[in-house]
Amino acid sequence: MVKSSLAERLRQHQAQIKPDQPLVEGRLVRMVGLTLEAVGCALPVGSYCDIESVTGHPVEAEVVGFSGEQLYLMPLGNAEGLRPGARVTPNLRALKVPVGFSLLGRVLDGYGRPLDSLGPLQTEAEASLNGRIINPLERHPIDTPLDVGVGAINAMFTVGQGQRLGLFAGSGVGKSMLLGMMTRFTKADITVVGLVGERGREVKEFIESILGPEGMARSVVIASPADDAPLMRLRAAQLTHSVAEYYRDQGKNVLLLMDSLTRYAQAQREIALAVGEPPATKGYPPSVFAKIPQLVERTGNGAQGQGSITAFYTVLTEGDDQQDPIADAARAILDGHLVLSRRLAEEGHYPAIDVEASISRVMPQIVTPEHLARVYRFKQLYARYQQNKDLINVGAYAKGSDPEIDLAIQLMPVMRQFLQQSLNEQVDLLTSRQRLELLGKNMFLAQG
Repeated sequence: MVKSSLAERLRQHQAQIKPDQPLVEGRLVRMVGLTLEAVGCALPVGSYCDIESVTGHPVEAEVVGFSGEQLYLMPLGNAEGLRPGARVTPNLRALKVPVGFSLLGRVLDGYGRPLDSLGPLQTEAEASLNGRIINPLERHPIDTPLDVGVGAINAMFTVGQGQRLGLFAGSGVGKSMLLGMMTRFTKADITVVGLVGERGREVKEFIESILGPEGMARSVVIASPADDAPLMRLRAAQLTHSVAEYYRDQGKNVLLLMDSLTRYAQAQREIALAVGEPPATKGYPPSVFAKIPQLVERTGNGAQGQGSITAFYTVLTEGDDQQDPIADAARAILDGHLVLSRRLAEEGHYPAIDVEASISRVMPQIVTPEHLARVYRFKQLYARYQQNKDLINVGAYAKGSDPEIDLAIQLMPVMRQFLQQSLNEQVDLLTSRQRLELLGKNMFLAQG
């Protein structure tokens, strides 16, 4: 009689398991690319397990799908040392993540382990990695302006406590610099920074050069660089939100900065394609577009009496294409977007915010009608100048042809200066409003 294969014996064993029996060990039967296949353990999707390795250190993996009795697993780290028939053991420890005020000033990886040299974590609580759903009718409305310390944003795109905004830009136009400014200057109790899928070199640079000791003292940084496994990058983004949610539940006003939402979507794309999900839009499977709102909706205001999470997500627009599918999906779910212009960055204009392409959707509810009127007038003159910029530069425009254009030409140097700010300069909310009010006296000269 021919012996049945290992996989067949394990399938027969699993068929005898009753639903009320405890979880049992399984065996690894196949590895294709990033995907591992195991049989013999009835683990639910989203749970974690340890896989026996010949190196002596188990490989941690997450259940990302199943087909019949086969489980699809994805390793959280390096899969070196795995072999056919390796033992797969349920890991219930991984279902919770460490949270608490003792995390302030610390740098963690996607698993919640310290990356710094400050010793082991001594946290006072644990939380779910996937967070909890808040009834939208219980959320406190966004009605309080938040000072982010950047004059152009405070005046032109006023942010409210609990708002979610995107920073849309290509590579090398100042996203990290702008994030660092907001981290140091924003009037928030606690800052949680998620560096997901970026270059490893940038992690240390962001902490030491951009964040600095002052910003780090009231911050928690979760870092998962580009060479991490896709599941670790995905987990880092979720951990960032779990930590922020804990502080919000304690009544704190939290600033969450995540760089970047695009790398999070790309990590989910790698996982989905590896388990056989068909691509839909430009190579992105449908699950990617379901994951983005699930993540973003975890931020915002809590219930009455709780705190808030004001979130800024960077969105990498490859080739400066604003119609990138991830950028388009993020723009639809966020409460506003700040577009950084490569043209402005090349001119030395920082922060390189494109006034015409950017918007804050909650601004009309948190500023006065007079403030809003000045912003609209500013945008009108700025847009009028940009529309006629080529004619003006070549001398083809005759002064006096249009009073609006004449005023735009006259005020453009002042308007440009108003939008610029150095890296170490802080412009608070009150100062931003006063500067806009002063500028507004000249902007309305030709109106009416």
